[in-house]
Amino acid sequence: MTSYPHWQQVPTRWKDNDVYGHVNNVVHYALMDTVINTYLIERGGLDIHDGGVIGLCVESHCNYHASVAFPEVLSIGLRVAHLGRSSVRYEIGIFRSDRGEPVAEGHFVHVFVNRETRRPVPVEGKLRESLEALA
Repeated sequence: MTSYPHWQQVPTRWKDNDVYGHVNNVVHYALMDTVINTYLIERGGLDIHDGGVIGLCVESHCNYHASVAFPEVLSIGLRVAHLGRSSVRYEIGIFRSDRGEPVAEGHFVHVFVNRETRRPVPVEGKLRESLEALA
């Protein structure tokens, strides 16, 4: 298993299953987004409601290796693959709770921008420190 410096447990929900009896592919993206933003809020000081800086997703990707279904609890690993001046590329691994082989692996790219102008801004201070801790 590849190393991830941050882990978060996320339970699947009844509504996550699709008509084929497994967690639908779009849920994987929501899980990645949730883990990233939970980390940014709790560790990076990102103020999603009133802060002057917000992160916009400009790219995302997911490879699926195995299916999961409600009521499984998933372990989601997070790391930073690249931290630029105003952007970050996260890598995310989605595992069953035993953290064996990944059921899915993906990446997400955020560009941090000024909330009003939507122009890129440097990643600084506590936010940068929290992202460096994931590298």
